[in-house]
Amino acid sequence: MYKSTKVLDIHAHVSAPMHGTPMLAFMLASNTPLEIDPRSTLDFKLGLTEEGWEQSVGAHVRLLDDYNIDAQLIGPRPFLMLGWMNHHLLPAWTRYVNNMIYKHVSLEPGRFVGAGQLPQNADADDLSHCIPELDRCVEELGFKAVYLSPDPTGDRRSPGMDKPYWYPVYDRCQKHGIPIIVHGTNCMDPRIDIVPHNYQIGFVWEQYLATQLLSHSDVFDRFPELKVVICHCGGALDRFIKADKAHMSQRDVSKNLFFDTNAPDLHFLEAAIKQKTPNNICFGTEAPGSGGAIRPETGRPGDDLVPVIGGFDFLTEAQKVQIFHDNACHVCPGLGALGGAHNHG
Repeated sequence: MYKSTKVLDIHAHVSAPMHGTPMLAFMLASNTPLEIDPRSTLDFKLGLTEEGWEQSVGAHVRLLDDYNIDAQLIGPRPFLMLGWMNHHLLPAWTRYVNNMIYKHVSLEPGRFVGAGQLPQNADADDLSHCIPELDRCVEELGFKAVYLSPDPTGDRRSPGMDKPYWYPVYDRCQKHGIPIIVHGTNCMDPRIDIVPHNYQIGFVWEQYLATQLLSHSDVFDRFPELKVVICHCGGALDRFIKADKAHMSQRDVSKNLFFDTNAPDLHFLEAAIKQKTPNNICFGTEAPGSGGAIRPETGRPGDDLVPVIGGFDFLTEAQKVQIFHDNACHVCPGLGALGGAHNHG
């Protein structure tokens, strides 16, 4: 909580025992889709025990308490979405991940709401094949958002996010009244193999490209009620002034396009909030995730962002409340339901 305001975190990922990777290894090694439901299955070989679930989710909750975060929207772990796997395997892996998210939420329903993964096929004519799993996520699992990767195969085969390829999911999310969380996934570019955790480099490019394509296109004219959140502050900063018609879109997408605060570097985060404006920034940490390195000046983890944003003197108290609470309530009412009334202006 920030003062008397509940803090809502729109960017976080499932904490399952061993992240479900034993199941993934079995499936990839056998080249066979396996239908094992982590909501009910107890299998020591797969790390699926009630004790394991309680330990994983319990550690996650303790971190939220330490970070003063009241509720989180949790989705898949992007580097494990693995949209490059064989087409006959991906739907089973996607169902497994979504059932893990459901299990996580069910253990602490007052702290978490779910966001689903989709079996994105970059070679399909469009994303119609994702609709059955999207509907299952909303109607059966009770999820309140869905994740999309701009480049699920990591080799830039998918059409840009302005293209009709994406329209079936845009349309269905608008009808369901749920936001889309745009997050980069794997990056298979061989030039960056020297960089540790190089998928993070892919995040920067893909999320910034998604921001540009959506803001320059007519997507939000076609889907005027659709809400989209681009993770990691939109991937990168703009380097042109907003009034530069030669390089910057002049469309007003402020009712549709939002960004999170998941950037531990203070200079970058400050610039991103100023550039995107507090009206379009939702609090997001990804905690527990990749931002846990210790900040030398405070001795606290870099993703402990409530005191950071709370201490920004360029923000008014009303703007801090917007970022910590109100914007998330507006963008994702399902998350807002865990945090009280929404006051978005």
